[in-house]
Amino acid sequence: MRFRPLMRAGSDPFGHPTKPPLPRADFSCRTEHGVTIERNCRIPLRDGVEIFADLYRPEGATANVPLLLAWGPYGKHALTNRVFWPRSGVDPEWLSELTPFEGPDPVWWGRHGYGVAVVDPRGAWLSGGDFHHNGIQEAEDCADAIEWLGRLPWSNGRVGMTGVSYLANIQYLVAPLRPGPLAALNPWEGFSDWYREFAYHGGILETSFLPRACDNIQWSLNRTEDSWANIVAHPLIDDYWRSKELDLEAIRQPAYVVASWSDQGLHLRGTIEAWRRMGSAEKWLDIHGQKKWAHYYRPESRARQLAFFDHYLRDRPTALAAWPKVRIEVRERHDVAEERAETEWPLARTDYRRLALDAASSTMDDDAPSESEVRYPASDGRICFDHLFTEPTEITGHASLRLWVEADGSDDIDLFVALQKIDAAGEPVGFTFYAFYENGPVALGWLRASHRALDPERSRPERPVHMHTGENRLAPGQCVPVEIEIWPFSVRFAAGETLRLIVAGSDIYPKEDGVMLPFPLHQQTRNAGTHIIRTGGAFDSAILLPIIPAKDLPQ
Repeated sequence: MRFRPLMRAGSDPFGHPTKPPLPRADFSCRTEHGVTIERNCRIPLRDGVEIFADLYRPEGATANVPLLLAWGPYGKHALTNRVFWPRSGVDPEWLSELTPFEGPDPVWWGRHGYGVAVVDPRGAWLSGGDFHHNGIQEAEDCADAIEWLGRLPWSNGRVGMTGVSYLANIQYLVAPLRPGPLAALNPWEGFSDWYREFAYHGGILETSFLPRACDNIQWSLNRTEDSWANIVAHPLIDDYWRSKELDLEAIRQPAYVVASWSDQGLHLRGTIEAWRRMGSAEKWLDIHGQKKWAHYYRPESRARQLAFFDHYLRDRPTALAAWPKVRIEVRERHDVAEERAETEWPLARTDYRRLALDAASSTMDDDAPSESEVRYPASDGRICFDHLFTEPTEITGHASLRLWVEADGSDDIDLFVALQKIDAAGEPVGFTFYAFYENGPVALGWLRASHRALDPERSRPERPVHMHTGENRLAPGQCVPVEIEIWPFSVRFAAGETLRLIVAGSDIYPKEDGVMLPFPLHQQTRNAGTHIIRTGGAFDSAILLPIIPAKDLPQ
């Protein structure tokens, strides 16, 4: 039996306060900007419900047109080349006014011989039925739509999928069902683990982006899944979360997967994991360090998208055969990075290095220190551990942090972790962060101490995976070891520069004018009293870092 989530009445789709006015669902056809536009085409689903799609194809095209599908809940009518905020780095000149949010521009793709379908899912906007966010219902609906698109008289029978965030997540969901026309995937930054990446970081509820994202999918004539209520009602992994799990190993379609080091706390981890687990024989992974929306629409990025889809949707010769299986950007600071080809992920030549933490000196180094401890206020305090590099060093991959912790004044601890680069003058070095900012940290991690139980089958020393199926609160005076996953990153240090580890009781983000900038926040912690961190002796607190051997670094 399928899990039945909590539902809520949809909000009037004609009353959205910021999107363009919603036209009624009348079919229309016109030509502009060199593309033929069919509005409000009805796609029948297997249970008789109809959903609406807008179709674009090159003007005059009557046959043999490959199609790209953009499936998302943000409203197919919300089209503009200025939807992205100025700090996103998206140049409006790159896009036409027919561009859907986070999706392919029909005018650009039309000029290259492609059609584009933009679909409002079941229950979204004016589409029939109730809206279900992720899960088998949406997967089957999307599969039905792909089959319908493949039968269009002007289609060549092949459908590709592309897009950012939600438009990427749906690809992981529908691909395992293997609808016949689905020929290629291009997920551009989308989480693949609902619990660990979208809702509960290390078991700590995310309270900023999450409720806002849930409100963005409430516009319906019928009911919508009440994602925020469901998430709050299910703080541990149970049948609700299992209903959102993905069968990534069942994916067989060719896939060009793109992630960003900058998307700590949302899409980075899950995009890499999706690529790693996909069963596709032909798959490529790019990991950049730029602002995600700008990177998706940059001319050079679209050239790669075109080469990928031309190969699989049109059988055209392209440079695809010369692509490395993995491309990464090794970052030095915001907007300074070196692109490098690799053959796998994680890098097989990685030399994992363990640096022991020393609370007495606020440092971390190869030698184990004597036993010591440090305390900080649980709700808003923080401590730092520094390591000075004496030679050029690259750190690329997955990292983990082992801490011995005790709570004085609470029965739980919410831990927030960040890695930061400090230059030779002692100043923090800023990195591209999310879709807007240039002053972020290198990497982040989180853990609620009562969620410290590890999954023994999935965990590795450099990548702990927590069960999140139960809680083990702390007794007074109890000091326990916890293993914290630090999301993957790539950064280069020169001699004289420092890696700083920050451990805190609240979010570790840069501020502008006193405002917390990034999307994910965690404002409902269990922190109270004082946190105690113990190091040295029997308390082997340490960070495990993925060092790339010096012989592989540029001279």
